[in-house]
Amino acid sequence: MKQQHGNAGSMPLPQENEPQGERLQKILASAGVASRRKAEELILEGRVQVNGKVIRELGTRHNPEREHIKVDGKLLRGPERRRYYMLNKPRGYVTTLDDPQGRPTVIDLLASPKRGPRPEHVRLYPVGRLDYLSEGLLLMTNDGELANSLSKASAGVEKTYLVKVSGVPDEPALEQIRRGIAIDRGRLNDVRAGRRDRIVTAPARVELARGGENPWYQVTLTEGRNRQLRKMFEEVGHHVEKIRRIGYGALRLDVPPGEFRELAPGEVMALERASKGLKVVPKKKLPEFAQLKAPSPKRRP
Repeated sequence: MKQQHGNAGSMPLPQENEPQGERLQKILASAGVASRRKAEELILEGRVQVNGKVIRELGTRHNPEREHIKVDGKLLRGPERRRYYMLNKPRGYVTTLDDPQGRPTVIDLLASPKRGPRPEHVRLYPVGRLDYLSEGLLLMTNDGELANSLSKASAGVEKTYLVKVSGVPDEPALEQIRRGIAIDRGRLNDVRAGRRDRIVTAPARVELARGGENPWYQVTLTEGRNRQLRKMFEEVGHHVEKIRRIGYGALRLDVPPGEFRELAPGEVMALERASKGLKVVPKKKLPEFAQLKAPSPKRRP
């Protein structure tokens, strides 16, 4: 008499062709080589080898403990300890690892031994961008997975800015920005070349921070398109003179210009929550460096 077996459906057997290991771009990001997006570029450029074979296809899976993975000929080490920093980027620095024009980069600030407790031999990458003339809060990390999640528009992570504009926008213009306004997608060079592609921005919060002939506004966005703030105000006829990012998720800018600090575990947890679209609440009291300085008294003639 044959032995009766239980229902085969209750114990699913592993499929022979089921993918094994982790995606190569995730392995590179976890090892601190680059962000997930940059890791994909490295693969497509043919700069990554697995067991001596150049990999140019995205999505291949590998086991970093059993396979030899090299980037630019250098053997990949195991996952680095993940590090997270808040940097107060000054104007006049580019948010890249190196600049073909030789301009100062945010990495130059982190490389200075006088500026903070950055550990040696840890490659850090910016989360998102602040353009050359913008300043304020910039996240730096070697956690490519979190950086990628925070940068996705679907996460809706709130970014808060102080924005100084030329002239005083009227209330209907500000309401346009609050509801969502059509701007040119892409870089200004594309627009000037006639390759225009319009996109409507997501709703934004806009509050007056300081009045005057050239007022300051506190603006909160949930997306980060190229030069978005400048384009939004230019659409209603006002040039943006200054931009300072003061908030990212629950974080608020609390270090001086050009300085940085390592995030506390609770702050990293709040970033992880924000990256999943969960609500996070910042502190009510703004730190000194997230506030506008008191205006200088006018000199008497």
